[in-house]
Amino acid sequence: MNLTLFSVALGGALGASARYLANVIVARAVGHGFPYATIVVNVAGSFLMGVLVVVLARKGGQAYAPFLMTGVLGGFTTFSAFSLDTLTLFERGETGLAGLYVGLSVALSLGAIALGILATRMVLVP
Repeated sequence: MNLTLFSVALGGALGASARYLANVIVARAVGHGFPYATIVVNVAGSFLMGVLVVVLARKGGQAYAPFLMTGVLGGFTTFSAFSLDTLTLFERGETGLAGLYVGLSVALSLGAIALGILATRMVLVP
């Protein structure tokens, strides 16, 4: 098997495991009913993606991008779960809550990736 493909697969397994643990921890902390864990994971993943974009570009670590960005963060973030959670809320007749969930997820994730990029650029000023 290609080494890059293997590194993506390994990263995906690690990211998916981390997502599972995050789901368990968040569910224990705040309960079920609203997909808080998916928001937490997507926002954290977006922030980390922003950090990695800057770090890998500035430190010459592009060789780690498949493992970290495609593998770990691809396995960790949960857009498919986001879609299912949204549809579930909608099908339960909670259209307002579904809209709030979509709005929060998109706005917070975009804000997190921007914050990750800006914070990392500030720390890694050449």
